[in-house]
Amino acid sequence: MRYLAESFALGALRRGRPVEQFLGPAGSPEHPGIHYVEVRPAKTHYEIFLYTREDVGHEGFADLVEFPPLDANDEEFGRLVATRDDPLVALAAAEDVTGAVRGRWVNAGVVQDEYRGYVMAGRPANSSPDGHPRPVPPSRT
Repeated sequence: MRYLAESFALGALRRGRPVEQFLGPAGSPEHPGIHYVEVRPAKTHYEIFLYTREDVGHEGFADLVEFPPLDANDEEFGRLVATRDDPLVALAAAEDVTGAVRGRWVNAGVVQDEYRGYVMAGRPANSSPDGHPRPVPPSRT
């Protein structure tokens, strides 16, 4: 099973391992991109990063960290959107801030497999390859 049960996601975070989630398409048809979110343990807290990247991949190239930022003004290494002191609260904050879904967290690196599934499914705009609705990250204001 690809997705982590909540207890496993919390365990990974407590052991110092990040968890991630592919959020789907971003940008426009003329400038397509993708979003994904990472909850990363730091020394005394948990950081939530939102990544918005150009959709430059294909079935054979899905290394999202190599994709350039969609917007030239975005940070190269993602945008820190929140920090929290507790791993469960950090997951909840990531879900509130980015539109992530509780049951769809994966271990670090598995988000590339999620992206590959998205590509193989024809880059659907409104649903994931398994038919679940895509989360919608809130717009920047």
